[in-house]
Amino acid sequence: MTSRSDDVDVSDVNEERPEARLERAVRAAEQALIEFEIAVETFRVEVENFSRLHHQKLGPMYARLDELDALIAEARAARTGDPEDLRRAQEARAVVMPMPGVDELFHDWLDSDGLSPEAAAMLTDRPVRSPKRVRPSEEARKLYRELARQAHPDLARDEAERVRREEFITRVNAAYGRGDIALLQELSEEWAAGPVPESERPSESEELYARLDWLARRKELLTVVARDLEESAIGSMLKMAPDDPDRLLEEIAEQLLAQVAEREAELSALTGPVQ
Repeated sequence: MTSRSDDVDVSDVNEERPEARLERAVRAAEQALIEFEIAVETFRVEVENFSRLHHQKLGPMYARLDELDALIAEARAARTGDPEDLRRAQEARAVVMPMPGVDELFHDWLDSDGLSPEAAAMLTDRPVRSPKRVRPSEEARKLYRELARQAHPDLARDEAERVRREEFITRVNAAYGRGDIALLQELSEEWAAGPVPESERPSESEELYARLDWLARRKELLTVVARDLEESAIGSMLKMAPDDPDRLLEEIAEQLLAQVAEREAELSALTGPVQ
């Protein structure tokens, strides 16, 4: 026969503490934030890789077009002697080799993680490891997502653990940006072999509320970052080809080559063979 005191004990056990419900809300908010950060970081890598590859692959074509425009304008001005044609020729030539501003001088030296790979390579005498494509392979993306979910700094419960996770995720982001599957696999093994986080003791409701507030503010910040990426020139271009951004580079290259051919034909008509 069950005593009255036993009935009270069972009732107490089955009753859930308010802090437990709050803690579930915090965990759900943490996971939602991490998934959002993964999506933002994935898009940031694509924007950064597209920008770098766009500059590397298409920069010479843009420079050639500028040079041809200047040569055409100069040839036309030499033929007509018209002051307006001379002014246009001077303007076209000025575009070819403009005087760089401070922002332009340092633009390719910095990225979201500080020094760009090219700048870091120059300072350390290491070979440059540029991305091979805009979007890392599906295997690289899978490894990155798994590592980000496991080692994300937002899951840290103290400052030392946050520092450890931030340093690790920085390495993960760099490997993912290059699409380095082998390094991502090594990092996965490293994390699996690392120290296991200590068991979490029940949090006080004040701490949980503070945690929820921090998560909300963090999401607001990421929302701004995501919007800026999407509204940037490169982000807008990427949205034109969400399924195959590398193909978009090829299409732009084909268009530029056609424009170069047109300019060369126009210059040839004015002066003879292309200079």
